Amino acid sequence: MESGSLKALLEALLLVSDDSVPATELARAAGAEPGEVASALAELAAEYADANRGFQLREVAGGWRLFTHPAYHDEVADYVLSWDTRRLSQAALETLAVIAYHQPVTREGVRAIRGVNSDGVIGSLKEKGLVREVGRERDRGQAQLWGTTRLFLEHFGLRSLRDLPPLEDFAPDEESRRFIRERLSGRSIGSTLEEAEADLEEEADLLGPDGAPDGSDGEAR
Repeated sequence: MESGSLKALLEALLLVSDDSVPATELARAAGAEPGEVASALAELAAEYADANRGFQLREVAGGWRLFTHPAYHDEVADYVLSWDTRRLSQAALETLAVIAYHQPVTREGVRAIRGVNSDGVIGSLKEKGLVREVGRERDRGQAQLWGTTRLFLEHFGLRSLRDLPPLEDFAPDEESRRFIRERLSGRSIGSTLEEAEADLEEEADLLGPDGAPDGSDGEAR
């Protein structure tokens, strides 16, 4: 297949995909060699960037996905109202950051860092598909351990948890909160609220049954 035709086909496949798609899966769908597809994807990403298009092609969460350009995050977020992440409360933003940087972490661990009960906020984040139960603590009554999801990586434009900015000791300061807001204000093309079924490679040893929140609401969402 000619390079131009392959690129056009890859664009079509990506436009109808709700989640990030691995290059190997795109290669099978296109009937092309994985190496050809990898090169074509890299070229497309560069072409979009050079042309200053309204969208970008990024490799995130083990696959490729189209995203709106960061320069237009505010306008797109105002336009798309089906799931407005900008409406996450300050408590939700702080709790999400604590879980992201300290996972796997228990509810008590989140409470210790934030200084307030965060059970209700964790439940809200779980409903939005941003966090999930990844296992159980061996001590202290088998407490639930919480971590971020594949959807979290995709909305933050991260390939893996290792791409999180280094924060040796997290504190819910304005700089950290600004990072959360800026990343979550973006809109992914074809975004979905459904949690991806594929497990994150980084959390493979932590997987456990998906437990529901205990129903205690210690703080308004």
